[in-house]
Amino acid sequence: MTESNYKSPGVSQGKTGLENYSKTIDNQKLRFGYTTGSCAAAASKAAAYMLLTGKQADYVNLATPKGIRLQLEALDIRREPGVVSCAIEKDAGDDPDVTNGIRIYAKVSRQKEQGIHITGGTGVGIVTKPGLEQPPGSYAINSVPRQMIEKELQKLCQQQNYSEGLKVELSVPEGRELAKRTFNPRLGIEGGISILGTTGIVEPMSEAALVSSIRLELNQQVQSGRKSLVVTPGNYGQEFLKQNVPISLEEAVKCSNFIGETIDMAVELGVERMLFVSHIGKFIKVAGGIFQTHSRNADARMEILTANAAVAGVEQPLLAEMMQALTTDDAVRLLEEAGCLEKTMEQVMKRIEYHLNRRSYGKIGCGAIVFSSEYGKRNHGSGELGRTENAEEILGKIIK
Repeated sequence: MTESNYKSPGVSQGKTGLENYSKTIDNQKLRFGYTTGSCAAAASKAAAYMLLTGKQADYVNLATPKGIRLQLEALDIRREPGVVSCAIEKDAGDDPDVTNGIRIYAKVSRQKEQGIHITGGTGVGIVTKPGLEQPPGSYAINSVPRQMIEKELQKLCQQQNYSEGLKVELSVPEGRELAKRTFNPRLGIEGGISILGTTGIVEPMSEAALVSSIRLELNQQVQSGRKSLVVTPGNYGQEFLKQNVPISLEEAVKCSNFIGETIDMAVELGVERMLFVSHIGKFIKVAGGIFQTHSRNADARMEILTANAAVAGVEQPLLAEMMQALTTDDAVRLLEEAGCLEKTMEQVMKRIEYHLNRRSYGKIGCGAIVFSSEYGKRNHGSGELGRTENAEEILGKIIK
């Protein structure tokens, strides 16, 4: 991944200020966007300005923590005595964000109590479990968006010599439905989406955002009292768990391609044991010491599986055939037909256990169960190919 250089452009009506910001990934130029937090802050600022001045604000300028200045259009402006509301439309740039194109509303009203009082309304989720940034019972409006709103509105109050307070109610009409397509239900955030963002800017394909969401899941499990966790890279692992392991899927953490970062964060958060449950196509890479398993970072699946087969005593003609296989499922079939699958997987699981322990420095117990869906179909079984020596013990702790 390479990132293009950028400089701060000027903004003019009809432009957001992000026109010259982009990131180049896999030879594609991808646009930056702005967060739900920036939308909330800009809508709050525009509504407060119109409330305190009585003037119209079709566009609002917003300084983001990233240092990029936005100019965003205020939409659906509504005025009532002592109250003004408006919306900002979310633009996620070229990031695949489910909130792209939705409107974040802010309704600002006068109140006697001094200070800026921020609350949520329709479509903004409520935190119900510990371990998240906001405490249980609070609206899922994170600290940086809150700080952005407070900063802008306090400055505005000073400029207008307004000494009383302002109440800000954020809402997202589509939020309740959209939340079903986010991590929120798994995290214990009910009734809507979260108002998020640490920089105010969305960078396309942000790995940092994915790792941050994994950290939230891990922390929530720890805060719930669980110190022995099941982790799966994705949907295949979850489906295997659903069919074969007697635990609730709510207890499983999804780590995507970030195996190493997940182990690092688990050690930091005080997790005692982790059991990874993964398709062989993902976890064969861990047997070679690869902990970021996206194909653009490393794809040595056949090389690693073939090397382990060689150590297990598989003969050269089969090894050559394995190297030509298109998928790990194909290679597993070849080993199975030759009667060499069991001894190869014993070697693979030893290497996986070694590298998991090496990454965690032995500070937590790490084990793994590896499966192949195609192998399971052929044998009318679970599809399990192998497990590390400590997997049974860790699984027992998790089930308890």
